[in-house]
Amino acid sequence: MPKLRVDSFTISLDGYAVGPNQRLDAPFGDGTEGLHDWMFATRTARAGQGLDGGEDGLDDERVARHGEGAGATIMGRNMFGPFRGPWEDESWKGWWGDNPPYHNDVFVLTHHERPTFHLEGGNVFHFVDATPGAVLKEAFAAAGGKDVLLAGGAATIRQFLRAGLVDELNLVIAPILVGGGERLFEDLDDALQRYEVTEMISSKTVTHVRLARRADPAPDA
Repeated sequence: MPKLRVDSFTISLDGYAVGPNQRLDAPFGDGTEGLHDWMFATRTARAGQGLDGGEDGLDDERVARHGEGAGATIMGRNMFGPFRGPWEDESWKGWWGDNPPYHNDVFVLTHHERPTFHLEGGNVFHFVDATPGAVLKEAFAAAGGKDVLLAGGAATIRQFLRAGLVDELNLVIAPILVGGGERLFEDLDDALQRYEVTEMISSKTVTHVRLARRADPAPDA
């Protein structure tokens, strides 16, 4: 069965995915310097930027596997860009340039829809005002039997966790303290009781943690 999963989503030691005051020149807000250094230092990430060198090992392996087997992506409006409210215009195409790293259909959750657009590399961005369950149904249809990647941000992941829709979370804990902003695990009530930690392994820079949905108890014989 295809899954909805989170891949290599990085949070600080105190649980923040972004700091306060997100804006165009600070996509992850204030106080987050170094949050994603582990990723950009890898051989895979540097090769993607046309650079030589980089770190091998566990971190590189996880970056190389990011999005593997996924046929569609879901993200929130705040991950797509720094703007809030109605679109002033439709010139903004995301942070990633002409060839974003998804290479599939990307569903952006927003209360302010806009027309679908296409970019290089098979990237197709759709803007939908729908419940998590409804947009996931669209994403699974677009994925054609593959997994769906839930890219973020933190508020969007929490929506899907509260709805009980996430099958697997692959998280990265970076050894920095942010102190404010938006936490991943907040206001979830009992949603996390559905999950168990199935892996915790550290590289020399970060700790990788996998949370998987608990198996449903077997029915009584």
